Amino acid sequence: MSSRDAYRKACEYELDLYCVAPNANPPVCKLLNYGKFKFEQQKKAKESKKRQHIVEIKEVQLTPVIGQHDIDTKVKMATKFLEDGNKVKVGVKYRGRQMSHLEVGEEVMNKFISALSEIATIEKAPTMDGKWLTAVLTAKGKK
Repeated sequence: MSSRDAYRKACEYELDLYCVAPNANPPVCKLLNYGKFKFEQQKKAKESKKRQHIVEIKEVQLTPVIGQHDIDTKVKMATKFLEDGNKVKVGVKYRGRQMSHLEVGEEVMNKFISALSEIATIEKAPTMDGKWLTAVLTAKGKK
């Protein structure tokens, strides 16, 4: 129908004429209550924003001379972080003469990663950044 007829029809029903596809030939319009339409759109946007989960990077720090019980505690913390859907950045900090025995820290890092191998995958392999050996892990189910 013509745009004038559509406008008359909208006035008759006390509704608004909303253009759905202005670039189509002929343009496609809809009769609706525009205020209610905008309210529903805002409500949907708010609901979808509420369901979003922002992935954070949680950090776990280790040292080359850490004990086994402390590693187990850190593994439990990292497991909780991964289950919550966050990424885990694992760091082994070297101090002083520990820098001359990097293999000890690498061994600690490998123990930690192998303890989490069932629930996590390596996103970034262990690399040296100054005095830090760092790696990033993500949950297997969530990527």
